[in-house]
Amino acid sequence: MAFYPINLNISGQLCVVIGGGAVARRKINSLLCCAATIRLISPAICAGLQPLIDNKLLEWRPRAYMPGDLQGARLAFALTDRPEVQAQIEKEAQEHGIPINIGDNPAACTFQTAATVRHGDLLISVSTGGNSPALAAAIRKELELHYGPEYGELVKLLGEVRILTKEQHWSQEQNKLLVEQILQTNILTFLKNKDWHQLQAQLIEILPQDMNINDIVQKVRGF
Repeated sequence: MAFYPINLNISGQLCVVIGGGAVARRKINSLLCCAATIRLISPAICAGLQPLIDNKLLEWRPRAYMPGDLQGARLAFALTDRPEVQAQIEKEAQEHGIPINIGDNPAACTFQTAATVRHGDLLISVSTGGNSPALAAAIRKELELHYGPEYGELVKLLGEVRILTKEQHWSQEQNKLLVEQILQTNILTFLKNKDWHQLQAQLIEILPQDMNINDIVQKVRGF
């Protein structure tokens, strides 16, 4: 089965996770990175979830699944160890048109999560269509070795430059050529080494004089 890749904005939207094991913990951690509103339904939870509950990062309903639990959900996750409950959750999701991820049945999922490398706004996803999560995780580890946090800072830098070129009514082709020029420099090395002085000097050589380069560098640094 071929899945359509998509990045979904779930900030502030309700995601219901049913089941409290290690898989639920991983799914919830990913949802928290996206600022989702999370409701966890499970009579018992693994140790890793308790700190999230204590810090009020999600709502926990300590009971088994009941029909109607998916009401208002943007996404649903069926992660219990009971096939008959999984089937009930799937049925409710289908009846209400709620996208659902079913932990033990990839073929029945209407969406699947991917192994991801995330640095700021840079998101690299790997999926095997549910056939081998272990392989997806192995590829993710390889990607992490090649794409470190400096790539997230590079994305931030290029985003700031793009905002300025749009304000100056640059064409897409002009912006593309500028990005290519930036990528041909040592900027990634400067970002990796946190060498902000060299980064600013390099940008001065490349960018138009009317751009506030100091402001760009400060935003990349998170100031």
